[in-house]
Amino acid sequence: MTNLVFSSSIPLTLVGGGVASLQDLLEAMTYAPTCIAADGGAKLALEAGVELAAVIGDFDSIGQCLSQVPVERRIHISEQDSTDFDKAMRYISAPLVIAIGFTGGRIDHQLAALNVLVKYPQNPCVMIGEQELIFLCPPVITLPLLKGDVVSLFPMAPVAGTSTGLNWEIDGLCFDPIDRIGTSNVALGPVRLTMDRPAMLIMVPRKRLEEVIRVLLQPPEPEKWN
Repeated sequence: MTNLVFSSSIPLTLVGGGVASLQDLLEAMTYAPTCIAADGGAKLALEAGVELAAVIGDFDSIGQCLSQVPVERRIHISEQDSTDFDKAMRYISAPLVIAIGFTGGRIDHQLAALNVLVKYPQNPCVMIGEQELIFLCPPVITLPLLKGDVVSLFPMAPVAGTSTGLNWEIDGLCFDPIDRIGTSNVALGPVRLTMDRPAMLIMVPRKRLEEVIRVLLQPPEPEKWN
C-alpha cells in the first residue's frame, strides 16, 4: 500500500479498462488534458499515443503495457478488496475527474463504479457512458438543461431533496434504492436540485458534457449536506 496521492490543479481524465473508444478518450481530454489510467485502462491511452501522467491499481490487467509506463508514474496498490476505479479515486486529488471506460460490459463492474461515485464525494467525478453522463449530486446544483432532456435520479441510499425545473418535482419525496427511485424524469429547462446527503446519482444526456463540467467546476454554493 502507498500513501502517495496524485494531485492536479486542473481536471483529470481517468481511463478504465471497460468499454471505451478513442472518441471517448479524445472527448474527455478536450476538457481534461492530463490523463491517468486505472490499471488496464492504460492500454487504450497508450495505443492512442497518449502520455500517461500516472497508472493506479494492482496491475493485474495492464499486462505488457506496464513496461511503457515510467516507474515513477506507477502507483501500485496491491490490496484486492476494492476495484481499480476505487483505488484510483482514493489516490486522486483534482477539481474534477472525467471518467471513461467504467460503463458497458459486465453489470457487476458497472454497479461497483456507481458505488465509487458516492463513496468519495470530496472528489467530483463525471462518468461518461454511451448515452448518459453520471455523477453524484452535490448539496445544491443548477444544471443548464434544455426542455425535453431526460433527467434520471437514482438513490444509492435513503435521500431526500428538492427540485425546480423538472416535469415531476421531487419535493417531499423520500428516495430509497429498494423503494422509490427517480428515473426517466424530464427537464422543462434549467434544473435546480438540492439533496440532504451525498447519495443521489444524476444521469443526463451525454451531449450536455460541456455544461455539466462547467457547473461542477464552479465554486460550490454555501449549502451543505445535513
